[in-house]
Amino acid sequence: MESEIIKNLREALSHTPGNLPLRLLLAETLLKHGQPAEAETEYKEALRLSPGDLKAKLGLAKAFFGQEKYSAAAVILEELAASANPPAETFLLHARLLVHEKQSAKAAEQYRKALSLDPSLKDETLEDLLKVRRDSETHPEEDDAFEEMAERPKIDFSDVGGMQKVKDEINIKLVLPLQHPELYAAYGKTIGGGLLLYGPPGCGKTHLARATAGQVKARFISVGINDILDMYIGQSEQKMHGLFEAARQNKPCVLFFDEVDALGASRSDMRTSHSRMLINQFLAELDGVNSNNEGLLILGATNAPWHLDNAFRRPGRFDRIIFVPPPDQEARTEILKLQLRGKPQRDVDCAAVAAKTKDYSGADLKALVDAVVEDKLRETLSKGVVSPISTSDLLKAIKTVQPSTREWFSTARNYALYSNESGLYNEVLDYLGIKK
Repeated sequence: MESEIIKNLREALSHTPGNLPLRLLLAETLLKHGQPAEAETEYKEALRLSPGDLKAKLGLAKAFFGQEKYSAAAVILEELAASANPPAETFLLHARLLVHEKQSAKAAEQYRKALSLDPSLKDETLEDLLKVRRDSETHPEEDDAFEEMAERPKIDFSDVGGMQKVKDEINIKLVLPLQHPELYAAYGKTIGGGLLLYGPPGCGKTHLARATAGQVKARFISVGINDILDMYIGQSEQKMHGLFEAARQNKPCVLFFDEVDALGASRSDMRTSHSRMLINQFLAELDGVNSNNEGLLILGATNAPWHLDNAFRRPGRFDRIIFVPPPDQEARTEILKLQLRGKPQRDVDCAAVAAKTKDYSGADLKALVDAVVEDKLRETLSKGVVSPISTSDLLKAIKTVQPSTREWFSTARNYALYSNESGLYNEVLDYLGIKK
């Protein structure tokens, strides 16, 4: 049974149906009274009256969330977050939604944004769900954290098929200085530094970084943005500093920042000062401000170098940028052999398949083999006899499993043609066979 206040609001609206503030008040009251479906109707009508109203959009997202229509709520929240001045509650609601989807690291990031815009939105229940440490003193000791994250790779460049040009670049920039320090010192070259790998996803940038550490017998730490982000102001910067300090104490060490564009997006794009502070901290660590980075190798990987802040590419930071293309035919042959290892097969000619899979990433080749395996499993279950994989099976699957890199090259091509004053993307043009 509807409350008296809702009845009165409905009555008032019946006389002035175009009254936007009154309709928003009714929708908000319905939400408070646990009637999200009815609130959804009113918020949609409000948006019909005023399509760009941020309050109505946020209210509709709340109504969807209240009905467990999480996908619909997420679409609206992402649209709001991309607007010029999103309401702070946008990020709070998004954090709650991400907690429901068990993405606690991203939820903490969104909650931190909400608090930076409006500290009064503090939600202790949400914090408990996120299991956020409120006291920085409860964090593990830096050395313990380092030991937990670090590994000693058992692979080196001999385990990376093909990609000789890329390996040569890394060799000159990072590997040889460590192996011949006195020679480089004679020419005033420091040992260590930063190198950025870019290219389509799934083409082995992480594998290459791990092999680099193995090549110089160094510790290897792979760092994702979620390993650094903390919901409390100042804690992310402390984590970043602690990570670099621990690596400096354990040289030689390779720090690998995957998807570094998530951290190094142009500072002009950052909506909060806290995000900019984290980037500035990262840049200070790259510079070795008040520290010695000699013997510390810093590798970054990105699928979108055009989104990186220009400050990242200054000398002493990521001053060498290397294009990692899809694997060449030699590498594709090796990848196929690896993917087929241990599977029932009959004289598979991996070189022949590799010749037909230009532009395929390592991930695409895995998908190709997986597709064939699924067909063979169905056939085996039907006949009751194990059916081995053949060359023709793989060649047939090529018609259905297309290379995912083409979409990336479509975007990269535009930057290489129209935003390439420094020649940064010349290798992309070379790969595509375009002469500028």
